Amino acid sequence: MNFLITGAAGFLGSHLANQLAREGHQVRGLDDLSAGDPQMLDPDVHFTRGDVNDRPKLWTLLQEVDCVYHLAARISVPESILYPREYNTSNVGGTVSLMEAMRDVGIRRVVLASSGAIYGDQDIQPLTEGQTPRPHSPYAVSKLAAEYYVRTIGRLWGIETVCLRIFNAYGPGQHLPPSNPPVVPYFLRQATRGGTLVVHSDGTQTRDYVYVDDVTCAMVAAATAPNINGLVINVGSGVETSLRGLTKLVLDVTGSQANVVYNAQTSGGVSRLCANLDLAWQKLKYKPAIRFEDGLRLTLQKDPRFKFTKEPAPKTTE
Repeated sequence: MNFLITGAAGFLGSHLANQLAREGHQVRGLDDLSAGDPQMLDPDVHFTRGDVNDRPKLWTLLQEVDCVYHLAARISVPESILYPREYNTSNVGGTVSLMEAMRDVGIRRVVLASSGAIYGDQDIQPLTEGQTPRPHSPYAVSKLAAEYYVRTIGRLWGIETVCLRIFNAYGPGQHLPPSNPPVVPYFLRQATRGGTLVVHSDGTQTRDYVYVDDVTCAMVAAATAPNINGLVINVGSGVETSLRGLTKLVLDVTGSQANVVYNAQTSGGVSRLCANLDLAWQKLKYKPAIRFEDGLRLTLQKDPRFKFTKEPAPKTTE
């Protein structure tokens, strides 16, 4: 098959592109490199630098493509609170531009990488796709709007659509920006460098951490699975882990003596997030294979950034 992946040089995009290329597919990748790194892509991936709002470029890249994976997006929740207009332009406007270009060229299917952040705080856990979204940030709002645009334009123009609500993905190669980094690579970096693990709020908030290879399996399946047009499907581990539990796992797998500090003055975000995976199994035969502890060990082994650079600081007893 022939694929186009937007956001191909990013964390999830590069893992997906490389997997599809290894399976023998023709893969084109588009990324503006605002956060991605083209060196993460296999040589067999045909990479183009560009913006997902560039319609002429999209028309060219979409020729003879069987399925599009739309992963291009800005993804920082705290950043979205500061810059909601930019998040709307990129995550919503970019999605609409892509869908219009797909309509013009006549593409058969699109798989949107959406987010579990859409759910917000819910009374019932684990979360099912039918629960009413309660987005808590402009980022979550932008992903929900993107879902509606994808499904609506797809229905109007005969494009098969699948929206995968991906929960807290982690693994080797995850981007580590200087501000507001994702918690898993941030904790691993701090632990392996003898730094301090700073936990927002009291650490009782929970998340569903899913290893990148499991996410890739779900995305690959979504390109060809039958009878999924118009569906929203959760992709996670199905396991709820508190931030306190994450800190303990990180210290265990690294053997680090790093200190843990709780900052009660900062918000921990949504209190609980955990994915119900019944629909993912039913429609995609998706069953996560990597336990959280094993995924952390794999990340340590495969990502050269997480090597001890100095002796770990002694852990305080206070």
